[in-house]
Amino acid sequence: MLAACGGQASTGAPTSAPAAAEPTAAAAPSAAPAASAAAEPTAIAAEATAAPAAGGSVLTVMTHDSFSVSEDVLKAFEQQSGATVQVLKSGDAGQALNKAALSKDAPLADVFFGVDNTFLTRALKAGIFEPYAAPALAQVPAQYKLDPSNSLLPIDYGYVAINYDRAYIEQNKLTPPATLEDLTKPEWNGKLVVENAATSSPGLTFLLATIGHFGTEGSYTWLDYWKDLRANDVLVSDSWSDAYYTQFSGSSGKGPRPLVVSYASSPPAEVFFSEGKLTDAPTAVMTGGNFLQIEFAGILKGSKNRNLAEQFIDFMYSKAFQEDMPLQMFVYPVVPGSALPDVFTKFSAVPSEPVSVPPEQIDQNRDQWLDAWTKAVLR
Repeated sequence: MLAACGGQASTGAPTSAPAAAEPTAAAAPSAAPAASAAAEPTAIAAEATAAPAAGGSVLTVMTHDSFSVSEDVLKAFEQQSGATVQVLKSGDAGQALNKAALSKDAPLADVFFGVDNTFLTRALKAGIFEPYAAPALAQVPAQYKLDPSNSLLPIDYGYVAINYDRAYIEQNKLTPPATLEDLTKPEWNGKLVVENAATSSPGLTFLLATIGHFGTEGSYTWLDYWKDLRANDVLVSDSWSDAYYTQFSGSSGKGPRPLVVSYASSPPAEVFFSEGKLTDAPTAVMTGGNFLQIEFAGILKGSKNRNLAEQFIDFMYSKAFQEDMPLQMFVYPVVPGSALPDVFTKFSAVPSEPVSVPPEQIDQNRDQWLDAWTKAVLR
């Protein structure tokens, strides 16, 4: 699956027994992604069984199911550090975080990767991370550094965005929607599919985009907007995979709806995973209403391999790792100057003014926003 920023994270409050879940969004389209790569990189298995190098240590990285890195890139770190890396995949991003929090007295890993800005405050409140001021942070733009304590360090970013079916637009002689407001117009009646904000990471993120854009107070709020979307026959799917591959007309599923909530990296994914069958993207991204999603990593408290954990964080800022991520997880590297693959530069869209909501505000209001959304849209 396309992993854009963490897989299809469940959005509810953590429970004590997380089950494996559909990849999260941060998971971008899966025209088939996160685990296939340029040279068919092998995704690291959840339970790594490789024996540590002679006399070496084992560094355990807990993450979501959509994590992927090229085998040769990971091996380079192992050779450099003399350690074996074990990747512990633990469900979607929310479930993985729950697992780390529940095991904080006896940590299951040394490094955690996969917290995004919608869960940042919750993750910090759990008190499971140790600060680390990685030298490479000096290169990272301030807009991605949301934790002054450096307990969680930004590694990649992406955008949740409305994707549209280019062929449908052209055949029906329509102008693509450009703003969130456009989606409530008559020409888009019955044309949009979104994910359930209570069960899907991109669904929650799109909800946050509407909150950030329309606000919570005034004569027209985000709730008014969702009532208008409902009146315009919006369809709500339980998961990103159903929305994108079953309901969306622009994917291989050829569903009935030409607009879907997905990722800004979905169009290049369609081309990349067509294995040469496509020379142009069948989909494109709406220019407005995109939400910036940032993904973080941190060192878990109680790690017995603090030095190795720091080395791994530094490695995640290396040119090799940063430039490997786009075709592994369909996200953008945070280190400026990292080269992007041609398919990204040609077919992805980077919004000039993405929407954002402060992590603290998300943490304080998530449950009540989801409750209000459910009552307004699903009942």
